Amino acid sequence: MINSLGFGSNLYRQQKQDIIKQRYNEIYAHEQDHKRAAGSLGGSIVIEKNAQGIPTGGHVDIQMPVLDKNNPDKTIEHADTVINAAMAPSDPSEQDYRVAAEAREIKSQAESYKGQNGQTGQKLNLIA
Repeated sequence: MINSLGFGSNLYRQQKQDIIKQRYNEIYAHEQDHKRAAGSLGGSIVIEKNAQGIPTGGHVDIQMPVLDKNNPDKTIEHADTVINAAMAPSDPSEQDYRVAAEAREIKSQAESYKGQNGQTGQKLNLIA
């Protein structure tokens, strides 16, 4: 005899596992895009889950640039990497847009500083 309650709970468990797997794969792929684009500036992929164990989101920590007045080109390059990493997935989140905007602001500061101080990105050969 088949117990409909037992069958239902097995079906529910299977459906839940399918949802968990699907959500995990979607979130992991999104975060993997960030990690790949971030290179050495990116941290580990973290997948967050709700109380039922269903993945709800994820993140990859990234080292944000700081304005290096001695080398604004380095800051600009670093900011470009962060912007590219934030926008790497085909479906950027609101947080991804915020990270990219913050990196763009730092990049703008570096470009402004570079322009105000007449830096062209060329290093002088002081030995000559």
